[in-house]
Amino acid sequence: MTSSNGDSPKSGGFFDLDAKTRRLNDLEARQADASFWSRQEEARKVVQEIKELKGWTTPAGDIEKKIGDARAMAELLEAEPDEELTNELRTDVRKMAHLVESFELQTMLRGPDDPGDAILTIHPGAGGTESQDWASMLMRMYVRWAERKGFDVRILDMLDGEEAGIKSVSIEIKGRYAYGFLKAEKGVHRLVRISPFDSQARRHTSFASVFVYPDIDDTIEVDLRDEDIKMDVYRASGAGGQHVNKTSSAVRLTHIPTGIVVACQQERSQGKNKATAYKMLRAALYQKQLEEQEAERAKLEATKTDNSWGNQIRSYVFQPYTMVNDHRTELKLTDVQAVMDGELDEFIEAYLKRHGGEAA
Repeated sequence: MTSSNGDSPKSGGFFDLDAKTRRLNDLEARQADASFWSRQEEARKVVQEIKELKGWTTPAGDIEKKIGDARAMAELLEAEPDEELTNELRTDVRKMAHLVESFELQTMLRGPDDPGDAILTIHPGAGGTESQDWASMLMRMYVRWAERKGFDVRILDMLDGEEAGIKSVSIEIKGRYAYGFLKAEKGVHRLVRISPFDSQARRHTSFASVFVYPDIDDTIEVDLRDEDIKMDVYRASGAGGQHVNKTSSAVRLTHIPTGIVVACQQERSQGKNKATAYKMLRAALYQKQLEEQEAERAKLEATKTDNSWGNQIRSYVFQPYTMVNDHRTELKLTDVQAVMDGELDEFIEAYLKRHGGEAA
């Protein structure tokens, strides 16, 4: 087994299994010490690093064990052929190939934020109800994708359209490498279809932008001063009747120096909404800091806001034919319904294989 850059897993370079195993053994020895928890903050960092290292060593160890078992079985079958065991071996080899491919994909997620959770936002482009409906279709697609991965999904804030669809949504997606995978989805997504809102059944083109922030923890330093933040409270929107919030529990935060705006209305408590909004703002500011540190990545912000021709990363065509085309990798899939049901892994893998190791 070799890594995507050609290094052996046990050699030097980014993926060095021996080095990771040694580091893991050292940290687990520290964890076993009776005084380990006397320094809570340091202990928490060690536990997190242990978790990340096991994310590498455990699958690598599983793959090597399965390869050893398969070799032993092949030698046995060479001496004593058995059709049933041969079919079983073929099945095991196919499973191993999938494990190796998944592990290879993991080696491409090298960014410091890649292993963590993500906050995904969607905004429709110009076009009113049609583009707002497209934004809600994208939201459903990403929720389905996350659920397929076994990730936890939480809607942090959502503003419904007047007739259909949504004007904006912010979603928290929690799971290992959620950000690393979803960073492949940043950009403008284009829809071509016969609009259900057009009485003349004409074909329409709609745009919506997707942006993804790493969901950072409290250990990340972000310059967040109270005097730079404007907080507005308002009544959370609901389905009407008894579900309408009669108190001003929803919170909107505006970071004055940058103009970044976040909002949360999903909790009944204003305090909880405020805490979540601050978390979203810290994540957005952290992402902005990363972009400023890497000037060549500043185009991401322009892509986020320019929902128009020439900027789309992917096109979804429903009529006159069905096709989903990723313009960055030229991967094309004809089963548009499967993609809209959350089958995005082929697009994400193609993007990471082309841009693996790059910061997002």
